[in-house]
Amino acid sequence: MDKQLGGSIMWPVLHTMADYGRIKNIGMSISLMLLLTACGSDNRNSNNPTTNPSLNSSNPTTRSLEDAHRGRTNIKGGFYLEPEHNIAQGRTLSANHEQFISRMVNKHGFDRQQLRNVLAQTNELDWVIRLMDKQAPKAGSTTVPNGAWIRYKNKFITPSNISKGVDFWNKYEAELNRAYQEYGVPPEIIVGIIGVETGWGRVMGKTRIIDALATLSFTYPRRADYFANELEDFLLMSRDEGVDPFELTGSFAGAMGYGQFMPSAFRNYAVDFNQNGHTDLWDPVDAIGSIANYFKSQGWQKRKTVAVMATGQAPSLDNGFNTKYSIDTLSSAGLKPQSSLEGYKEASLLRLDMGDRYQFWYGLPNFYVITRYNHSTHYAMAVWQLGEAVKNAR
Repeated sequence: MDKQLGGSIMWPVLHTMADYGRIKNIGMSISLMLLLTACGSDNRNSNNPTTNPSLNSSNPTTRSLEDAHRGRTNIKGGFYLEPEHNIAQGRTLSANHEQFISRMVNKHGFDRQQLRNVLAQTNELDWVIRLMDKQAPKAGSTTVPNGAWIRYKNKFITPSNISKGVDFWNKYEAELNRAYQEYGVPPEIIVGIIGVETGWGRVMGKTRIIDALATLSFTYPRRADYFANELEDFLLMSRDEGVDPFELTGSFAGAMGYGQFMPSAFRNYAVDFNQNGHTDLWDPVDAIGSIANYFKSQGWQKRKTVAVMATGQAPSLDNGFNTKYSIDTLSSAGLKPQSSLEGYKEASLLRLDMGDRYQFWYGLPNFYVITRYNHSTHYAMAVWQLGEAVKNAR
């Protein structure tokens, strides 16, 4: 995919169903579908869930998700810990650990010894480093059609998956409609995101988030600063929500819940949509509202289309969601929209590899907004088309 590492709401999903094939997602990114999606074809990486723990959907803790994610009374200067985690540790931490601890103490008032004890209990996950290295940007792109888009979309847009999307939409129809009223983001976009990221909650990852983020913060120099910031936000989230940081699981890059938010996205965009006093991305209702809030903040335009298929070919023009052309320029290159462009005077030029030819699309502002979630043309098109397919199947 044409995803850019580190720029999306999720680490190149980085994730679970989508990536996380984004590694999106990463996944999220992320089920087998998720992982294969994000980085595999166009954006994440393709990994086997039997060898990648972040792709398994089982809950690794003995407590229920409801118990694990509901806040307890905050502890002054620190966060809630279950008894098995609230113990002193003798492990000597690195200078990088101690520097991070001082940052958290000075900036956020954490208890120094408690944070030492917490970080001393984290596990260094070598397999996470190996998977992240596979997500490193690679140069080059094919100039001959080979069916990349067909392979990518077939991981998500299938009859059985569409049926599961219909079930999810029917179950949460009231909440999806409320999100549309409050944020202007239609149900099909939210349903598409959750479907691509985690198969509507079936694959949210089972890696302990604190292990993943600590590993990447302290033993992965290429992205250490980025992940140290995410670890900071994760610990703040755990403290603010009154949850044990060891209880929360997600993708191997630290993405969480139905929508595979990274911790920074949680702190900036997550909302308590079910109004129960806790913001919980493992709760589908809070996830619905949080995704809608994210899209609104990125400039989603209510009642506007996403993209329009073109007739014709434009091989001489650069393509991708970051391009921008006047409609006249695209017309002069040989393209004609197959439906209304709704008054837009500019568009990006999108190209999908159909195997025997390229298919061109006019990318409109709402398409670009979807790419803020995961920087990939394939990802954004899959989200949109999956959501539309579920909508039409209801």
